[in-house]
Amino acid sequence: MRVGELARRTGTTVRALRYYESAGLVVPRRLGNGYREYDAIAVRLVAQIRELMALGLTVEETRPFVESIAGGADDADVCAAAVATYRSTITGLQERIGKLTAQRDALDARLDAAATQVVPGSAAVGTDPATLVGTRLPPLFFYGTDGRPVDLGALGDGRTVIFVYPLTGRPGVDLPNGLLEVHGARGSTEQAAWFRDHHAELRAAGAARVYGLSAQSTGYQRELAHRLRLPYPLIPDPRLTLADALRLPTRTASDMTLYERLTLIIADGAVEHVFHPIPDPASHPLHVMRWLTKRRQAPGSVAA
Repeated sequence: MRVGELARRTGTTVRALRYYESAGLVVPRRLGNGYREYDAIAVRLVAQIRELMALGLTVEETRPFVESIAGGADDADVCAAAVATYRSTITGLQERIGKLTAQRDALDARLDAAATQVVPGSAAVGTDPATLVGTRLPPLFFYGTDGRPVDLGALGDGRTVIFVYPLTGRPGVDLPNGLLEVHGARGSTEQAAWFRDHHAELRAAGAARVYGLSAQSTGYQRELAHRLRLPYPLIPDPRLTLADALRLPTRTASDMTLYERLTLIIADGAVEHVFHPIPDPASHPLHVMRWLTKRRQAPGSVAA
């Protein structure tokens, strides 16, 4: 077969095949007219190279596997050179994981140290949340902690619960005193856990979906979602995009601006209800569930 046909059958590019050829891994025959022609086994060879590269091997490290197949072996993994290559690659990956983990820990430490420099701040900014009822959500795009895109302007059918909270801490890392003095800053972890523990009940009460949203970074939110094993995604909004769009109330502590705690019920793309203020975050989800249950039982209610 010609190089174009081999590229099509293996899902690769002609340029990649030329590179494999230059490395002596997939070698075509030369015809009398100067054209290259590949034997049928080239499909297996290229597939093996691509599979191993996806596992982290370099092109050169695929050589013993490719030579084993070219030599007629049914299983390229059985040769001693293949086993040695696997071991070497795993060792290299472990070293890289160790370095990346150290980098992440160092960044976390600097982030936590920077947070301790925040000092108490000032008053709330934003509109009265009660006036938001009936307001349509604009198309605001985020990525949740589950890695999926979220468009607040197109949430889908049924009611959506978005509980907005100031911030959460990390185990073993005290929140700076300045942040603890911000009204409503305490209780976010307990609130998230309650939404977790009663997620199925909230869905049964009429919530088609549940999200948590704060101004904290994706790293902080993913840590919380992983630690608490949350069945719903959190949405990071460090630029306060939603606050700007809806004039949601925020509070500033030195150079850190946080959301005030509130919960939005969204139906048909618009704000149907706002819970604010929320004096007891831990028990607040119970009030949400009761509200959803009553609304679901009401005539003409939005279907979940």
